[in-house]
Amino acid sequence: MLLCGENVIFAPTSRNLLSNKLMTNLLLLGFLPSGSEWIIIALVILLLFGGKKIPELMRGLGKGVKSFKDGVNEAKDEINKAKDELDKPVDPSKN
Repeated sequence: MLLCGENVIFAPTSRNLLSNKLMTNLLLLGFLPSGSEWIIIALVILLLFGGKKIPELMRGLGKGVKSFKDGVNEAKDEINKAKDELDKPVDPSKN
């Protein structure tokens, strides 16, 4: 605590910063939907898109996620293949 004339100024300490960060996180969590709010959101989506369109949207979303996973796995395979080629011992008789 720093004293400045008649005013008292609190210097930031790790304890104050931690409590400020905790309060910020708690405030952010307060804006996330809870159980009943998810039901209302689902009903609004159902009303906006209709019952027939939602399965098509979910199918497209599933295909997109599968495509993304395939791309990630392909990239991992290429990286591992390149790593294996670099780690291979060099055969001096082939030179």
